[in-house]
Amino acid sequence: MSKSSARAIAELRRTRPRNWVGRITGLALLALVVVSWTTHNFGWRHLFTARSAENFARFRREITPYPLQERAFDWDIFTTWLHTALTDKVMAAVVATLALSIAAIVLAAVIGAILSLFAARTLATADPYLPGPNVPHAARRHGWRALCAITRGFLIFMRAIPEYVWAYLFKAMLGLTAWPAVLALALHNGGILGKLNAEVIENVDPKTPRALRALGASRLQIAATAIAPTALNRFLLYFFYRWETCVREATVLGMLGFVSLGWFITDAQVRTNYDEMFLFILLGAGIILVGDLVSAGARRLIRRAK
Repeated sequence: MSKSSARAIAELRRTRPRNWVGRITGLALLALVVVSWTTHNFGWRHLFTARSAENFARFRREITPYPLQERAFDWDIFTTWLHTALTDKVMAAVVATLALSIAAIVLAAVIGAILSLFAARTLATADPYLPGPNVPHAARRHGWRALCAITRGFLIFMRAIPEYVWAYLFKAMLGLTAWPAVLALALHNGGILGKLNAEVIENVDPKTPRALRALGASRLQIAATAIAPTALNRFLLYFFYRWETCVREATVLGMLGFVSLGWFITDAQVRTNYDEMFLFILLGAGIILVGDLVSAGARRLIRRAK
């Protein structure tokens, strides 16, 4: 690097804008990390003890396929064990998990699409996008503002409660069927999709909706003919992104007793079949990986179609 370039870089560094808010925030976060590590039992020494090494060796032995735990590795024995596990339980776990996630995300998309229309501040007004010839009555204006605020608050409430808690509540009301898991996932993700979709609607270029409004189009006609075609790509991106989450959470909810991959993991753990439990955990990671690839491919196609 030449001296002139070095001087130019040094001058840029000296004259760069200084954000004191950012610096103070960074120092505060650093202080919180230091306090957390010094006031709680996070010592590194607890990770490297003789007992930890013994537990790790025992766990490694127990997750080895049972027929191979007391003998050398044999491909024939391993493939027989794997085929039996896949045939007896794994396919049922995969189908149940995917069925829960798909049913939940479809219902969540419907909930989010409907509520987003009443949560978007550009659409949920007394006279959206363009003032009409008559100024709306004050009661009508306040009514729409209240409806929008209530809808946005309801969306916050839906996504503020974790899926696991929703599932626990619905399980108490509906019993141990698939519906509590589906409704739990649908409500939580419906709140997220409703919030995201409402923001997309608010950021739509207002030229076309205003032109339609000037021609006398109703609120529903504006939403169907101007907003939906413009925002559809973004809606689908969020849909597939949340579907990935539904696949993962459908696995976790199985630990409450719903038939999914999580139920098989819990069942294997209770029966101390840690080799099967580890296989199901790997399978869950594989399902999420496949779901991520499908979602990424769909989002890539949507972006190219813009």
